[in-house]
Amino acid sequence: MRILAIDTALPAVSACVLDLGAADPIAIETAPMERGHAEELLPLVERVVAAAGGGFASIGRVAVTVGPGSFTGIRIGLAAGQAIALAVKAPIVGVSTLAALAAPYVLVPFDGVVAAAIDARHGQVYVTAYGPDGRTLLSPRRVGAHEALRALGSGPLRLIGSGAPLLAEEARLAGLEAEVASRAPAPDIAYVARLGLVADPATAPARPLYLKAPDAKPSEQRPLQDAPAEA
Repeated sequence: MRILAIDTALPAVSACVLDLGAADPIAIETAPMERGHAEELLPLVERVVAAAGGGFASIGRVAVTVGPGSFTGIRIGLAAGQAIALAVKAPIVGVSTLAALAAPYVLVPFDGVVAAAIDARHGQVYVTAYGPDGRTLLSPRRVGAHEALRALGSGPLRLIGSGAPLLAEEARLAGLEAEVASRAPAPDIAYVARLGLVADPATAPARPLYLKAPDAKPSEQRPLQDAPAEA
């Protein structure tokens, strides 16, 4: 099976074509950018598919990043991925940007916690974490950097992503062992493809993963009034 992977959720536009069982993509291209994803995406995808050979008809699956990330960027990638999947009659799966950022490091033996974090601004991060066995320890969420560090435990920590320096500073202040393995602002598109190949379309739908900070407040409860006494 051949998969086309697309990422526009963060400060880059990326695409690659990967064959099942292959070590590396047949064709790959990444263009770092803060804006202009919509204009860049389709020409870039067309170049990648042309370089892979076989045309769009050879694509058996589409994978697209679903977030967390830029609201507009996520929707651009999803719209393009869904249109391509529909045109070639192929299934489409969604891949978390956090999972793709962490993937290269989860595979490396490490007796600690691997955490992927994206800077969500204002001292907050999008974060998820994995244990030494690759099991998810912390589901994706948006929290303050200090709260994220508390959720990650006592370390040692291996940190990846644009939010890694924020967590590393919190770890330093707390006296915890932590290393910044990568400050990559966007995932390696090859890992988006690899995760997409093993994803189940039924459990990895191509729909936006928007994470909001918990801002709901308990509603004020008025004391129950005494029931009127029966005459």
